[in-house]
Amino acid sequence: MMTDPRKKLGAPALAMLPRIGDSLSFLYLETVRVVQDDTGVCAQVERNGQIDRVYLPIASLSCLLLGTGTSITQPAMATLGRHNTTVVWAGAGAVRMYNAGLPSALTTTWLEKQARAWANDATRLTVAQAMFTLRFGEHVESDTAMNVLRGLEGQRMKTLYRTLADQHRIRGFKRNYDPHNWDEQSNVNQALSAANHALYGVCHAAILALGCSPALGFIHSGKQHSFVYDIGDLYKAKYTIPLAFSLHKSSNPEAEARRRLRDDFRIYRLLPQIVHDLQWLLAPSEVQKEELVNPELVHLWDPDVGEVSAGVNHGDIDPDW
Repeated sequence: MMTDPRKKLGAPALAMLPRIGDSLSFLYLETVRVVQDDTGVCAQVERNGQIDRVYLPIASLSCLLLGTGTSITQPAMATLGRHNTTVVWAGAGAVRMYNAGLPSALTTTWLEKQARAWANDATRLTVAQAMFTLRFGEHVESDTAMNVLRGLEGQRMKTLYRTLADQHRIRGFKRNYDPHNWDEQSNVNQALSAANHALYGVCHAAILALGCSPALGFIHSGKQHSFVYDIGDLYKAKYTIPLAFSLHKSSNPEAEARRRLRDDFRIYRLLPQIVHDLQWLLAPSEVQKEELVNPELVHLWDPDVGEVSAGVNHGDIDPDW
């Protein structure tokens, strides 16, 4: 039994995530070295002069996430590539995404679905409407235009901010993201920006694991991470925004937000949900809808007026509070 906390922190972690639709499977590693030996690819850790090994089921593995304290050898990467396994370098608990290696044999099935839906204004709008439904649980009519969606989204976000501010007795809250004056921002804004950044990492990993393009956003547009922002927005009201308000008295809201977020939506719960939602958005007729449980640098897409400012609340009518 390991009782020394320092040894516990350095203990290797290996979590097999459940298989989900399309036979997609994830494996998250932490504090291990991934190597290729005569038998196969294994995660190993050396302790007290002994090497412990766990062989990885790469033949059935779709995505390997390398968390903190991991390293991998060139032969191991080559083998993962031959077995069509995507490798993602992530932060602790995969709440950040730093880089990724995509195998050449990775299927383009979902990328093609995304590209078809994105390239046509009508289907692009349909996906944007589905995102609104997924985000707020409200159906919108098929003739609802993008500017109307932005207005509805803005009203709901204002209401959510106001409700949470009242719950935590915070007066005069205003959402603000200014990386050049980070320390001048309120605790809630610092925590929210940090949590959203972590959320984007998980969404980015899910998008790459499916083989989709993080650049082809349906609401956001113009940046390599446009689709990441689209997907991340689906979960803010449920995860990051309530968390940020709960940290309004924290002495270190940024760090605590990342830790709490990692604990709250352990990757084995949120990551499969994100992949499922992605598949439902791109191919609703093939995937059943169910719950398995600052973008100031980009602009928004509108089929009528082209680029529209992001990071702006487009609600025309202030809710009555």
